[in-house]
Amino acid sequence: MAVLGGTGWVGSHVHAAFTRGASRVLSLARHPAPHLPPDAFRPVDLTSVPTRELSRLLRDEEVRTVVNATDGANATDGWDRSEEALRRTNVTAVQRLLGAVALLAWPVRLVHIGTVHELGPVPRGALLSSGVEPRPTGSYGRSKLDGSRAVLEAAAATAQVDAVVLRVASVCGPSPSPASFVGHLLSAFRRYADTGEPARIVVADAARDFVDVRDVADAVVAAASPHRQVRGRAVTIGSGIATPVAELVTAFRCAAGLPPGAVVERAPDPGAEVGLGGDWVRTDVMEAEQLLDWRAHIGLDRSLRDTWLAAGGRD
Repeated sequence: MAVLGGTGWVGSHVHAAFTRGASRVLSLARHPAPHLPPDAFRPVDLTSVPTRELSRLLRDEEVRTVVNATDGANATDGWDRSEEALRRTNVTAVQRLLGAVALLAWPVRLVHIGTVHELGPVPRGALLSSGVEPRPTGSYGRSKLDGSRAVLEAAAATAQVDAVVLRVASVCGPSPSPASFVGHLLSAFRRYADTGEPARIVVADAARDFVDVRDVADAVVAAASPHRQVRGRAVTIGSGIATPVAELVTAFRCAAGLPPGAVVERAPDPGAEVGLGGDWVRTDVMEAEQLLDWRAHIGLDRSLRDTWLAAGGRD
C-alpha cells in the first residue's frame, strides 16, 4: 500500500499504523524523512508528477490501497496560502491521482483525508456530519471540498476507484505540524521553557473538536479495510467534543507543567476570522462508529501530555 504525503504529520502516523499491522507500506512525498528506511520511500511531487509516471509507480509496486494524506498547508504560511497554491495540492493533484489509479489493471481502495472545514461554519450546538450541506467560506475549505468531491464522483463513476473520504476535525497529538494551532502552542511553550519569554497567544471565543493524530491514523486503517462497505461515503472523524480554545490553551500549559504566567492571552482583533470552521466545531461520531467501528480513544489531556513529552519536554 502507499501513503501519499507519508512524511507529513498525519501521513507519518498513518504509515506507522499500517506498519504495526504488518503491512508493507510505501510513503510517497517530495522529501524523505529520517525515520523511514530507503525501501519505504519514493520521491514524488503529486502537484507535478505526470499521471502515467505515477500510475507506473503504483503498478510496479503493486499498490492496491492508497491513502491521500497530502494537504495544502505548509509550515511557513499554514493554510493562509494563495488560492492557486491550495488548488494545486488539494484539487489538481487529487485529479492526477485519480487519473493514475484509473490506468491500473486492478481496482484500488482509496482513503482520501479531507477536513470538516469543507462543510463551513454551523450554528453553535450543531453536529457536523455527512448530512450537513457544505458551505465553506475560505479558499482552503473550498479547495479541500473540490478535491473530496472529485474523489466521491470518481467512486460513483467507475469500479476502478473504491474510495472513501474522511472529513477530519482539528488534529492534535505528538509531532504536530507547525501550521496547526497545537503546533504553534508547542513552539511558544518550548520557547518559554528555554528562555522564560511568555507565550503570547490569540485566543478566540470558539470551540473546536480536537482528535489525536494516532486516533486519526487508526480511522484511516479501518477505512482502508476492504471489508468496510464505505465506497462513495464521506465520514466525519472527530472526538465528538467541542472544547473551548481557551480551555485547550490552559490544558496544554498544565500538561507542560508551566505556570499561569507562561501565557499571555488576548482576543482576536475586531472583525478578524476566528478560524477555518467559524466559532463552533463538533463532529457527529455515530457515522464512524457505525461504518468503521471506530471512535476516538485518546483523550485531550493525554494527547497534549504526549505532545509535550515527544518534543523533549520534561515530565
